[in-house]
Order: sequence, then C-alpha cells, then structure tokens
Amino acid sequence: MIDPGHKLPLVRQAKLLDLSRSSVYYLPQPTSESDLALMRILDRWHLDYPFAGSRMLRDMLRLAGHRIGRKHVATLMGKMGIEALYRKANTSGRHPAHRIYPYLLRGLVIDQPNQVWAMDTTYIPMRQGFVYLTAVLDWASRRVLAWRVSNSLAADSCVEALEEAIHRYGAPQIMNTDQGSQYTSSAFIGVLESQGISISMDGKGCWRDNVFVERLWRSIKYEEVYLHGYDSVTTAKAGIARYLAFYNSRRPHQSLDGQTPDTLYFNQAPLAAAA
Repeated sequence: MIDPGHKLPLVRQAKLLDLSRSSVYYLPQPTSESDLALMRILDRWHLDYPFAGSRMLRDMLRLAGHRIGRKHVATLMGKMGIEALYRKANTSGRHPAHRIYPYLLRGLVIDQPNQVWAMDTTYIPMRQGFVYLTAVLDWASRRVLAWRVSNSLAADSCVEALEEAIHRYGAPQIMNTDQGSQYTSSAFIGVLESQGISISMDGKGCWRDNVFVERLWRSIKYEEVYLHGYDSVTTAKAGIARYLAFYNSRRPHQSLDGQTPDTLYFNQAPLAAAA
C-alpha cells in the first residue's frame, strides 16, 4: 500500500494503485460522542424492535428529544452493521464472487452437537468507541465454541473464530450464517469447503432463520455489556470472556430444560463416544 517513505512520490504511488489522491491524505475521524450515544440507543432498540427501520427509529429518537434525520440514522445503522429485520424481496444485484447459498435448516431436526453450527457478528458499545463480536454457536446445545472481538466488520476475525472452533471441536455437518459480506467472502467460504461443511444462509432479513444467535446476543448485551461500560478493548474482551464462560458452564437455559450448554454439548452419546 501507500508508503510515505518510499522513493516514489505519493502521487505516483496513488496512480499505480488506482487510488484517488485525496484518499492518500485522508485521516479517519473518530466517531463523535453524540453519535456514540445514539448508537448505544439504537443497539438497545434494535434488540427490542428488530423490525424498526431508519424511518421508525428516526421518529422514535425524535419523540425521545433527539433532533436527527433519517439519513443520519441510516448511516449509524450501517456503521453498526444492523438493518430492519423483515422478509423482503432481494432487489440488489450480487457480485458473482459472492455466491448466496440456500437455507438448509427448514424442517430439519437438529438434536446432536456438531450437527449444525451458526455464526453471526454484533455491535458492542464501549464508553469510548465500539467493537464487533463474532461468535460460533452450536445449534443443538447453544454452546459458544469460539469467539473474536474486532474493530471492523472484515472477514478476518470470522475466519479466525471458525478455524479455532474446527481445530478444537472438529467440523460440523452444516454451517449457517446470514448473508453478510464477511460470510460470503472467499476466505470464509474456502474454509468451509475445505472441510466438507454444507453451507446454509438465512433468507435476506429473516432473523428467525438464525434465532438462537439472536437470543445469544440479547443475553450477552442485557446480562453483561449494558451493565458494564467498557473502558477499553482489553476490558471488553475480559468481560465478554468472563460472561461466555458463565453462559456455557453455569447459566441454565429454559429452552434446554434448565441444563447448561456444556452439559448438553459434552454429554451427548455420539460426542462422548468420539471423545
């Protein structure tokens, strides 16, 4: 990339890389305190009202006393990686390098660990700034198998979390994700294909297709993230690590008849025999 200390002038370097000259001198600006405060509000409301789009959220913010336009709300939602969740037609063209795969879980009985895994990424607010959390979840047991905290929505952290989960627990039969660019990237798809894992993707805007990950995010945020205003990325990682250890080993789940994810994941007969 651009190297200010290189013998080639910056203008020549930009031309060779097909970059505009203005982008070479651009310095990224930190997110303002007012926008961070709005993003925290939007994060909570998105969990409670996942169907709300930029228009509705704008109106809700105005009723709460915030002067803001729809475009500003849409910009913040894009930065957070969220959108209104409802079934809608796909009217946008897809890049041929980013294939979208069909949803494979409809009507499928999922009752064994490592039968189906799910992955997703969510926005995590901090006192100053924000990060993104990616998790690998075993569908049957609800156990979090691996996770990563990152400062961007790039595919790198998703690939790292996936590779760690496979290394520690073996490959699942099916991986289910949404249609986010990090999950349609060649790097992520390549890992799945190399392991012979069937690929399943949610319908566009269909949060119910990956409902257990959505429930995980709600638990993490209301039981950990919103209770602690993280001062740094290090503090955020430590807090999330502490909570996920509790979530896997000690937190009983009503949907699991009061059992913990660890109990269900490790005590299933096929998995115990494999171990």
